[in-house]
Formats: sequence, C-alpha cells, structure tokens
Amino acid sequence: MLKPEPSSAESPSAEEDLIVGRRTFLQSVGGAVVTGAAAAAGLSPKFSWAAPTPKSAAETCVAQLYQSLSKAQKEVLVFPFEHELRKRISANWHITKPIIRDDFYTDAQRKLVTEIVRNVTSPDGFERLEKQTEYDDGGFGGYSIALFGNPESGPFQFELTGRHLTLRADGDSVDKVAFGGPIIYGHGEEDPDQNLFLYQTKQVNEVFKALDPKQAEAAIITKAPSEAAVALQGPGKTYPGIAYTALTRDQQELVEKTLKVLLAPYRQEDVDEVFAILKATGGMEQLHFAFYQEGDLLNDRVWDIWRVEGPSLVWHFRGAPHVHAYINIGIVG
Repeated sequence: MLKPEPSSAESPSAEEDLIVGRRTFLQSVGGAVVTGAAAAAGLSPKFSWAAPTPKSAAETCVAQLYQSLSKAQKEVLVFPFEHELRKRISANWHITKPIIRDDFYTDAQRKLVTEIVRNVTSPDGFERLEKQTEYDDGGFGGYSIALFGNPESGPFQFELTGRHLTLRADGDSVDKVAFGGPIIYGHGEEDPDQNLFLYQTKQVNEVFKALDPKQAEAAIITKAPSEAAVALQGPGKTYPGIAYTALTRDQQELVEKTLKVLLAPYRQEDVDEVFAILKATGGMEQLHFAFYQEGDLLNDRVWDIWRVEGPSLVWHFRGAPHVHAYINIGIVG
C-alpha cells in the first residue's frame, strides 16, 4: 500500500494533521453503533433516518468508478473499509500518490470523480470548490482519491483529499455520521476580503453583533484550540462560548439561519442527516458559539477564528491567515 505524501506546497503541521486509532475514531465519528444520546431520544440502533443511500447520485458514480478500475488501479486505490487511511484527518495531504490529472486515470474516470464531487455538493458549493481547488492546486486534477471497501457488496467510502479539501461519499456506510466522517474545506487566499468563505465569517459574525455586552463576554475566548481537535465529546460535556439556550428567541433564529448558511455548500441529503443528528442529540439547544481573540487579523472584532460545538457537532473555522475549516458531525455514546 502506498503511504500518503504531503503536498510540497504546504506540509501539514502537528496541529493540521491528526492520526487517530480505531477506538478514538469511532468516538469522533460515531462508528456503526448508536448508543447514549440516541437511546435517550427513544431511538433504536436502526430506524428511519435522513441520509444518503448507496443509490444516491454520488454513490452511484462511486460504484461506476469502482467498476471501471483495472486490477493495477485497484492495487493502488482500494483499501479495506476499516483501513487507517480512512481515519486520518488533515488539511493538506494526498491519500494516495496518483493525482487525478495523471495518466494513471482515464478521461472517463476523471469525469466520474468530478460528478461525485458535483453530487455531494450544492450548485453553489461545487462552484466554490472548483474555484478553491483551481487557486490552491490547479483544479480537481491536483487532488487524489481512494476507495474503501466495495460498493458492490458491503460498506464503502470514496474519499478525495488534497490541499484544503477532504470530501467523502459512503451511502451512509458509517451509521449516524454526517458526510461519512470528518470533512475539511479551506482556501489559500490570505487576503480576508478575497477568500471564498468570507461570507461564512460575515454570517457568523452577525450572531456576535446581535449579542449584548454580557453575552459577548461569555462568547469571546482568548486562545483558540487546535484546529484539528474536532473529536466529538458526546452528551454531558462542557463547550466553549455562549450557549444557544442563553440567547433570546430572535438571536436563536439568527443562529438557525447561520447554521443553514454554513451547510449550504453540501447536498440536501447530507444536510438532512445533520439536522436528524442534531434532533436525536438534544437539538439546537445543545450548541455553543465561540469567537476567538487569537487570530483577529485586523484587531477589528470581526472574528476570523470561530467554533460551533455541541455533543454531536464541531465546526471549527480558522480564517487566519487563510481558511482551514474542519467539520465533524455524528452521534457518540
């Protein structure tokens, strides 16, 4: 099996790269067993659930891609479903050595990869990722893929990685986990007025601007945690920042709008699963918003590093000096 190699453009630091063992990974992405919060919500381990399926558009393309692979390609790209590579989290690495523009792939396979990305995103999300990947590494062709398991016979997952991007498609093979596991997005543009995800920072800062002085004091944290520290804590823990329950109804509605804005780049099936997970783990009432003084680029209290966190959701956005964002959403015991 080939070992992943970091991009020469930007080697990952210790904070940007997290290797987790099987037990920790199952805690951080929910695994295949639903306990704890789901049981408390009266849910059984198997129940009707809003999520992608093996027949969803992206997953259908994953199956077609798998079928198209030659024996030599499978030796490089296909791994057992529980392989450690599927559990690695980094803002900048190549999961396998061949990049998509290499002669290793056929034109038809490259088109299938593009269709997978198109189908795990919304139209606006796909357009942004096209621009981001072009800026950061010459387009999707500069990224790499792997397949875990076999979409024809059991659990499977497609994963795309590269500079400032991790995307997955697994037809809900990882149960009660949104997006199939932690995902990453970003943009190497260091001018905060030019990065492709500035609109998210503006929207989150609308929440901050709506706070009264006492609420703002609770929401502001001096030092930001490691951006890769996104393991889910589960129920009964404490979280940084101001609680959703400490907000007025108008402020809560703004938080709900903001979460929808953050999720807008992704396909509706994944968005639906996110809200199903939140509902199963206590709802929006469990969320906290934190704004970090560290990394306030212009010292203008337009917070460039912020975090949304609860028992089943971590969304860590670092916009200083450029964007790295980690998302991890799932049910843990």
